[in-house]
Amino acid sequence: MRLTLPRYSSRDYHVMLMVIFPVAILLNSILFGKLYFLSWQVFLWGTLITAVAFSIDFILCGYVAVALKRRLPLEKQVAQRLSIMIIIFLLITGLFLYGLYRGYEAIHFFGYRFYETGFVWSFIIMGIVNIFLTILHEGISRFDNWRANLRETDALKAVYRQSQLQGLKSQVNPHFLFNSLNSLSSLISDNEEEAEKFLDEMSKVYRYMLRNDDDHLVTVETELKFLQSYIYLLKARYGDGLRVSINVIEADRSKFIPPLTLQVIIENAIHQQTISKKSPLEIKIHSGLKHELIVSNNIQLKIVTEVVDHEMGLDNLIHKYRLLNDSMVLIEESDTERSIILPLLTKKEEDAV
Repeated sequence: MRLTLPRYSSRDYHVMLMVIFPVAILLNSILFGKLYFLSWQVFLWGTLITAVAFSIDFILCGYVAVALKRRLPLEKQVAQRLSIMIIIFLLITGLFLYGLYRGYEAIHFFGYRFYETGFVWSFIIMGIVNIFLTILHEGISRFDNWRANLRETDALKAVYRQSQLQGLKSQVNPHFLFNSLNSLSSLISDNEEEAEKFLDEMSKVYRYMLRNDDDHLVTVETELKFLQSYIYLLKARYGDGLRVSINVIEADRSKFIPPLTLQVIIENAIHQQTISKKSPLEIKIHSGLKHELIVSNNIQLKIVTEVVDHEMGLDNLIHKYRLLNDSMVLIEESDTERSIILPLLTKKEEDAV
């Protein structure tokens, strides 16, 4: 059967190695007086024997500490646990010192003879050391627990955010597929060549969606290239009733946004506004002043809309930004125009998820 050393905290034996020799030297200086420092033999053997004995005492106290920690694990039991530990440690230490000193006397270790004053001072010193080490180990143990809980909390947050992001994606993709198939169905009956071109552009769109299905962020440049195909699909349906202009500076094109962000916003605008040749829906995508992307559209609301469904898509997008790095999506609206301001992210910010 393999013997496992007790561990009250992650630093038990680091602490033991730090204090073992100073304690051994201090105790032996009380026992042997000047002889301890004048004779290298007394110094060497006295230090080694005391260090070994102290190590045994330390390990025995460790077993007691671990047993009491299991017996009294609750937060409200800490004071009771520490009090019992200190009392038992003092008893073990007293027996350890008495056995050590009587053992020295029995073997006539460099002429040592037991005397009570030396024993009492040694016990006082060891008592102080015991109390200090008990409190120190409890502090280290509590720090270990806090750090483990922090790591566990961070891991749970990451898993939770990942699951939420995947959930938000799954809400976007089926809705987009439904709209694309509706558009394709209309084109097939009107213009087969245009339907073939539409199908080619739709395949580009879905290749993009599948390729980025596991990505939290894509570059603005990548999203804009996807948007060109997406706008083609929309233009095939709405013609001159839809006007989309893009003016994004080069510096912003290398920044990042969640995939399908622009698709969600444009889809939201289309399903809330009337679209016709006489009153076209104008959507503008351009760079802001503070590394942001601004998507604006003129307001010409439908009399009857499915606003709730498509506002949910926008709410999901806002939630997605919060999950990624607590960024805020701003929505500014007047009587004639609505603007959605998207903060542009860096790749480092994605790593926080």
